[in-house]
Amino acid sequence: MLSKLLTLDYVSTSALVAYVHYLGIILCFGALIFERIILKINLSKNETISIIIADVIYGVAGLAILLTGILRVKYYGQGGEFYTSNPIFWFKVSLYIVIGLISLYPTTTYILWAIPLSKNKLPVISENLVRRFKLIIMTELVGFTVIPFFATLMSRGIGLVQT
Repeated sequence: MLSKLLTLDYVSTSALVAYVHYLGIILCFGALIFERIILKINLSKNETISIIIADVIYGVAGLAILLTGILRVKYYGQGGEFYTSNPIFWFKVSLYIVIGLISLYPTTTYILWAIPLSKNKLPVISENLVRRFKLIIMTELVGFTVIPFFATLMSRGIGLVQT
């Protein structure tokens, strides 16, 4: 009976970890789409705050993806060696890191927008900044589209060296 409960607990936790992982991907994608649609030169106060909130959601979801990804590799997936011996896994992880690094620029800027907002002013947003951010966001969206593709390849053993 105890082994049944432990197995059920493991399966439930594994399913929850996978769900949070997938939810994180969806939330990242949704937050980026929202930022891409709303971003423009003359943002209203509500639009500015909405972009900042969307970026916070993006950051929290990105962290959830990272943490649940680690849990899946270590405890709830196919075993650490299955993943770490696959070059597709490392490409996928590298792509995730690159996306995270390029997102630092918009995130830092959004944080700095809090200064004028705290003085009841709107941040000054140039056309060049909007273009740059839209390019960064599109790059992130492409990355979040490609990463699950590589995950599906990897989960089927593609990339593993057959001995």
